[in-house]
Amino acid sequence: MAIPLSLGVPRSRGPQSLLAELLSGSQDTGPAAGGALGPRVVPASALLDAAGTDAGRIIVGLDVDPAALRTSEQASYEAVRFHLDCPAGHLGDAVALRLPSPLAVFVTADGSDDPGLALTAQQLADAGRIPGLASGHSVGDVADFLAVLAHADVGYVARARDTAEVLALLSGTVASLRGDDVRAALAAPDPARLTSLIPEAAEAVREVLLGVEVHDPALVARELADAGLR
Repeated sequence: MAIPLSLGVPRSRGPQSLLAELLSGSQDTGPAAGGALGPRVVPASALLDAAGTDAGRIIVGLDVDPAALRTSEQASYEAVRFHLDCPAGHLGDAVALRLPSPLAVFVTADGSDDPGLALTAQQLADAGRIPGLASGHSVGDVADFLAVLAHADVGYVARARDTAEVLALLSGTVASLRGDDVRAALAAPDPARLTSLIPEAAEAVREVLLGVEVHDPALVARELADAGLR
């Protein structure tokens, strides 16, 4: 069943706006218009190399065994999420990880029998893990992925190359929740439709699209603002 999202006259959304802490990246940047910049992504190995410092509120990229974060001296930090790149053949191992904050898993093809983007998303959602959506998938595959997430108890996180991809993800997520044509929304995102979302609808979208990693979060935030999104 599609979740109805109301469209109406734009008004102040406050801290739960469509872009609130949406964007993350490795850069340590300051506040952006609309509060679009979220926690930066820090590799776990960098935390091990920075003992005695305070990394603050971050997303931890798991590039070492998570056990090392429990047994070694490291920087102090508050983990919003953990992000893990995982070959399809090791998905079971990823699901079995026990971490103090939510885990998002980006499944990569490894030459084994790849079950596909939508099926791995369903497996992760069923296990209470957050599916990760990497950049570069076809419109059809992303639409099938969003069809899973629109009816799951977990949201998803994504990686995007540029502002156009971020707009496509936002538009596709809105369409999946409304029961609209997701493929059309991904292929031709309409910023005006996004700016017309009422606060409750924007918050519903952000309960599904939890965050987007981009190379230059500050630049993408400015370009989204130029497109009328706040």
